Order: sequence, then C-alpha cells, then structure tokens
Amino acid sequence: MDLQTLANLAQVVSALAVVAAIVFGLIQVRQFQMQRRDTAATELVRSFLDAQFAQALRVIDSLPNNATAEQLRAGGAAMEEAALYFAMRFETVGLLVFRGKIPLSLVGEFIGGIAIDLWSKVHEWVALVRKEQSREHFCEWFQWLAEQLHKMGRHAQSPAFVQYRDWSPRQ
Repeated sequence: MDLQTLANLAQVVSALAVVAAIVFGLIQVRQFQMQRRDTAATELVRSFLDAQFAQALRVIDSLPNNATAEQLRAGGAAMEEAALYFAMRFETVGLLVFRGKIPLSLVGEFIGGIAIDLWSKVHEWVALVRKEQSREHFCEWFQWLAEQLHKMGRHAQSPAFVQYRDWSPRQ
C-alpha cells in the first residue's frame, strides 16, 4: 500500500467515526428525552398522591358541575381553599404540558377526567376572582389545560377499565 491509499483509508475511517459519533449522540439525546419524560411522569403521579389532594377533592366534589361562584363561596373557606389548591396544582401541570415537559396524552390518561370535572366546578369562581382582583391571568394554565383535554376528547373517552378490558401484560 502506498501513502496515498493509506491517506484515503484514513479519511474513510475518520468519516465513519464521525458518522458513528453523530448516531451515538442522537441515540443518547433520545434516551435522555425519554428518561426526562419518565421522571416527569413519576413526579406528576407523586404530586397527586397525598392526603391534601384527597381532602380537597372530597370538598370540591360536593359542588355540582357548572357551579356558580356563589355556590362555591357558600361552601366557606374550606371550599375556596380546595379550589385554590387545585388551581395551583393544575396551573403547574398546564404550564409543564405547554412547555413539552409532560405529554398531554399522559396527563389526559392520568388526571384528564379530574381536571375537566374540576374546571367545570370552579370556572365561574375563577372568572369572578379574575374580575374582582383584576387578575386576568389567574388560573390561565388550568383553563388552558382543561380546554386542551376537552379538545382531545378526554371527556368523551371510555374509562380505562372499558377501553383496555382485553389488555394483557407483555411477556
């Protein structure tokens, strides 16, 4: 082999090394994104598994759908505290979905029905708070999230126990 052939071979090997490095980098980025989503999903689940969530849900659930602000306020401080608790929780989730940190589909499957139902119970109260306090942005991401979940048809989907009745774990 002459020097020119070795130089050509070195260039080919070098080009293959660069391509391999790029492919490896892309695979690593993809794995990192999947890990980040898994972590976000785990944290989402964890954030909704506490006694305060259960207590607030029990309080708010006594309201009818499309409750008026007066009905909510008639429930006293505990009712408004529960509404504010959910407002802050879903405000955070909405922003995380918008920023692409948590997939909307995951939120829809996990808490979509609850988010839509809760928005139905508190939206009139939110509108009143916005007006009373001149805070147009109050609960903006909660409203956005409920609207997105509604658009994706979460409210019309069958419950998981019906939808996935024939599911079986992978072996």
